[in-house]
Amino acid sequence: METQTLNHYKSLVSKLPSLKKEISKVIVGQEEAINEILISLLAGGHCLLEGVPGLAKTLMVKTMSEALDMKFKRVQFTPDLMPGDIIGTEILEEDHETGKKFFKFNQGPIFANIVLADEINRTPPKTQAALLEAMQEYKVTYAGTNYNLPLPFLIIATQNPIEQAGTYPLPEAQLDRFLLYIKLGYPSEQEELNVLKNTTGSRKQTLQTVLTDNEILDLQKLTRQVHISDELIIRVNQLVRNTRPANTNSSFVKQWCDWGAGPRAGQALILCSKARAVLNERFSVIPEDIETLAYPVLRHRIALNFRAEAENITTDNVIGELLKK
Repeated sequence: METQTLNHYKSLVSKLPSLKKEISKVIVGQEEAINEILISLLAGGHCLLEGVPGLAKTLMVKTMSEALDMKFKRVQFTPDLMPGDIIGTEILEEDHETGKKFFKFNQGPIFANIVLADEINRTPPKTQAALLEAMQEYKVTYAGTNYNLPLPFLIIATQNPIEQAGTYPLPEAQLDRFLLYIKLGYPSEQEELNVLKNTTGSRKQTLQTVLTDNEILDLQKLTRQVHISDELIIRVNQLVRNTRPANTNSSFVKQWCDWGAGPRAGQALILCSKARAVLNERFSVIPEDIETLAYPVLRHRIALNFRAEAENITTDNVIGELLKK
């Protein structure tokens, strides 16, 4: 790597702690979730955010987009939401000079750098599927014409784990499109006290822009250049293969799992480990990166059997058992 290019990358990486500091002006705690969202952005993937109401999921995403100077759009998913409400629709317009009428594509809210799909499991599968092409191909097709989405592009979907009435669970094919499945927990006592102090007064925090969209694209290129040893790649491969009951050596997996993660999980784990290295200002992956990110990468790619659900065994329990070995 040329010295000038290396210095450019180093200057960008040095801004990442400042980015987290800006976000923390508004969001108290939830450091792990913020890190994982940033990892998803650096790795060029999308994430599913799960947490009970009131944990500042929407505010977290909006705050991050402000600190990144990226176009942000929020879509509230409801049972009557249609694919056109996300992608966009054609409208009939008239040329005032010639009087001719023509159809013009009116872009929907998906044409933004960061799209928050709020309560994604409240909309029917037909509308959920409208996101599939955008998430995988970074484009949408309408009336036979392809429209490229702005880059960088990140979809953050949220869902409520409590209310299941009137919801449509995401199909496995769409779950697998999410790079990370992030679970938000309640804040600690001190963090909750700080939330009460900071959010009930008249003072409003002003955020500084830390990174531009082009700088994020450069960081995404850098993420793929981060070094990972062959030994760690083999370790990732063995971990992913051991989630599959058919070819695992884990009795725990054979007892509680119906099926395991596919090859996309290994790709996701390596990419996210590289992104975590960049976020921690390193240019090489270490075992801790893999062990930390195994949970958000694999928890939505393993299917438990009926007995596991009856015994309150979770996919996190399965991942924990595999990491012990």
